[in-house]
Amino acid sequence: MGAYILRRLLLIIPTLFGIMVINFALVQFVPGGPIEQIIAEINGEGGVTDRITGGAGGDVGQSGDVDYQGARGLPADFIAELEAQYGLDKPPLERFFNMMWDYMRFDFGESYQRSISVVDLVLEKMPVSISLGLWSTMIAYLISIPLGIRKAVRDGSRFDTWTSGIIIVAYAIPGFLFAIMLLVLFAGGSYFQIFPARGLTSANFDQLSLVGKVLDYFWHIALPVTATTIASFATLTLLTKNSFLDEIRKQYVMTARAKGLGERQVLYGHVFRNAMLIIIAGFPGLFLSVFFAGSLIIETIFSLDGLGLLGFQAAVGRDYPVVFGTLFFFGLVGLIVGILSDLMYVLVDPRIDFESRNT
Repeated sequence: MGAYILRRLLLIIPTLFGIMVINFALVQFVPGGPIEQIIAEINGEGGVTDRITGGAGGDVGQSGDVDYQGARGLPADFIAELEAQYGLDKPPLERFFNMMWDYMRFDFGESYQRSISVVDLVLEKMPVSISLGLWSTMIAYLISIPLGIRKAVRDGSRFDTWTSGIIIVAYAIPGFLFAIMLLVLFAGGSYFQIFPARGLTSANFDQLSLVGKVLDYFWHIALPVTATTIASFATLTLLTKNSFLDEIRKQYVMTARAKGLGERQVLYGHVFRNAMLIIIAGFPGLFLSVFFAGSLIIETIFSLDGLGLLGFQAAVGRDYPVVFGTLFFFGLVGLIVGILSDLMYVLVDPRIDFESRNT
């Protein structure tokens, strides 16, 4: 197992390098950039697209090649000073390798927009995204696995039919639409004012007791976590049911029953371990998808200042240190989580041996 883990760890380097190369190359063809943002702010101009004059790459590319709209009247040395300040006066290839060298030392630089380190900025936003990702994934597993097992055991029954209908409806509702519906119904929209409509904590959070802080925290995250959980809950329930159904129909289950073992012994002593392999394999992907993919819309609707909103604002504002720094860090986290998924395979079923596979 040690050799397999070592190979996977070594594969992280070219994989992560490839991710950064592709994204850095794509940025070279995106109009606009931090220099244009600053010039537009100085001139009081509008959106990013209105400030673009053409020329793919904008100020992401080389110094002196870009005609910044609104730059007329600004001294050329001032523009050159800005480019030097942000490191945009160097060729793209040199900037890329300088960036990667810094990232390998976990030096992610400072945000263009807020003038604080990218690490501090991410740590500032992390609690919101962790709250959504962790609780949503945990609740999805705690509900979906028992429900999926029960549906498999009672396959074809009225319970299975009715719950399948509810699950399909839940899966069909887009997360953002469900979030809006929760706001309208329970956050003072048109009906009930039960939960707060925004934020992770109340304004008087620091004055509350420990128990009060815990209750206030869960009171605030109840609606966003519910909205985030709905789609993953539906998918995971059906996945659990199908996995258990597939195992229940295998020969070894019939043999165990023929030996006189009870249904619970067969289900949890034999079927559970094999059926749970695919569920465990999907845990990293589910967590990361909830943590990143679904966070932007939910954070926006519930006014939560997390990583999803941070990434969106950084992309729109061409805050490249934040864009590439978070891409590098969370890409690395995703690859490591993939290795942990394989280790969980072995933990659940020691018969699995990745060493014997040519991967």
